Amino acid sequence: MSRRKPVQTQRKNKDEINKKALIWTGSIMLAIIIFMALSLILK
Repeated sequence: MSRRKPVQTQRKNKDEINKKALIWTGSIMLAIIIFMALSLILK
């Protein structure tokens, strides 16, 4: 049990980091798309 727990925690941390990275990249891309759309509409 003691050997398996650190492996699971490392995998969970990597999954959380990947999810956070995906959320950040997705939100940034959406913000850029919205900004471009607004700039085109306002022009």
